[in-house]
Amino acid sequence: MTCKGLIFDLDGTLLDTLDDLAKSANTTLEYFGFPVHPVDAYRYFVGEGLKILMQRIVPVENATDEQLAGYMKKFAEIYSQTWKEQSMPYEGIVEMLHSLSDAGLQLAILSNKPHEFTVLCAKTFFPDTQFAFIYGQRDGIAKKPDPAAALEIAVKMGFDVSEILYIGDTATDMQTGNGAGMKTIGVDWGFRDRAELEQNNAWKIVSTPAEVVSHAI
Repeated sequence: MTCKGLIFDLDGTLLDTLDDLAKSANTTLEYFGFPVHPVDAYRYFVGEGLKILMQRIVPVENATDEQLAGYMKKFAEIYSQTWKEQSMPYEGIVEMLHSLSDAGLQLAILSNKPHEFTVLCAKTFFPDTQFAFIYGQRDGIAKKPDPAAALEIAVKMGFDVSEILYIGDTATDMQTGNGAGMKTIGVDWGFRDRAELEQNNAWKIVSTPAEVVSHAI
């Protein structure tokens, strides 16, 4: 294939944000008097948007829409203060992005993280990378694994889906990219394991960011 653009997931793909996400979520649970969860449990709690995260971590009897809205607001308040305490790019990510940019490829980020936090993280941790588009979860746009936002990016890039690689670390990402008709690359350094990527039909599975470059250029 001729690659002209790449769409990246954020958490678990470009950034290791697990500890900060878990801390903010557990602080939210403590605020409301609920039991907390081990950090590793958040590898499976996160990835499908903030509302789903709250549904997964609070007691089922305390999960009405109105209650969830309150938890989401409190989480956002806490996370806005703690989002970069321990988060950082995975090893080799910055170099990968520079190599792809230098090759003239368009880059985008598509995350189920709330849009404002997605933009904040991208601009803070990758200030020297020019992303054509940075999209988090936005009102009125279906979240991943619905391919709508990935297809929107393809149209705005002006490329056919066959010319775009979709890169992520979870089943949700593989389903998003495959649903959009893009070739998918699963990264095994993220929140989930290699088996999940295989089961969800990743085109390629890589263990280093340099391998992404080798498939794109």
